[in-house]
This record gives sequence, structure tokens and C-alpha cells, in this order.
Amino acid sequence: MGLFSKDIKTLDDLFVHQLQDIYYAEQQLVKAIPKMASKATNPQLKQGFQKHLEETKGHVKRLEQVFKMHGAQVKAINCPAIDGIIKEADEISSEVADKDVLDAALIGAAQAAEHYEMTRYGTLVAWAKQLGRNDCASVLQKTLEEERATDKKLTEIAESKVNLRAAS
Repeated sequence: MGLFSKDIKTLDDLFVHQLQDIYYAEQQLVKAIPKMASKATNPQLKQGFQKHLEETKGHVKRLEQVFKMHGAQVKAINCPAIDGIIKEADEISSEVADKDVLDAALIGAAQAAEHYEMTRYGTLVAWAKQLGRNDCASVLQKTLEEERATDKKLTEIAESKVNLRAAS
């Protein structure tokens, strides 16, 4: 089902579609984050990836909770956006030989994923509220806050250490 297919007729349909999209994305990130962590050489970055992997597993569980709360089938649909972000991260990280530059590339790739997730969760929170589903919005808001915190932490690691080393 494409984003603007005939199966999406209401905001509720669109809400469920986006839940399915981000559910797929989170599942793909559960697979991708360990690969990124294994490539990272900065200890703080490696630890950050490992922490976010556990958070991401929690995001999957929260999404399953939201599906159930909303009375929708727990289902993932392909998300070409996250597939592209992950593919690009794999390609770039395989092309970088310098470990400091690699860490900078990994942060950039991770932030691309975080920004995608933040847009999706922000939209889902707004739609849930519009649909009168403050219960769902509250659960989704927790994940949005964790995604924002992860993005901020990645920026701190990049600006305080990784980018400096990559530039030298």
C-alpha cells in the first residue's frame, strides 16, 4: 500500500499506516544498530549505540502497545526511507578507512535515522491528539523524547570529541 493509496481515506487510516511504517523502521534499526556499534571506535559512541539499541527495542514494544490501544493490527509495512538511510550508512561506513572519520560518519548516519524517527513520532503524536487518542499520544511522546535525547547526545559526542579527531 502506497502512502496515498485508495486504502487511506481518513486520518485514522493515515495514523495506522504511519504506525506500521515506523514499526518497520524500528525493527530495521534493531538490526542495524549493533552493526554500527561494532564499527564505532570511540568508547562513548559505542556505549551510546548499545544504550540506544535497548531503547529501540523498547520503542518496538511501545508501538505494539499503541497498536493494541488503538484497536489496530500489529503490522509492519516497508519503509523505503529507513531502508535508504541504513543502506547509505552501510555504504559510507564501508568506504571509510580512518577510524576517527568513520566515527564521524556513523554519527551522521545515526542522526539521519534519529531525525527521520523524530518527524514520524512528532506527526503521530499530533495525529493521535487530533483523533482524541491522548492515551496513544502519551506513549508515542515518550519515544519522541528519547529520540530527541539520543540526537542531542550524538551531537555532544560529535562536537566534543569525534569531529575534532576526524578533522585532525
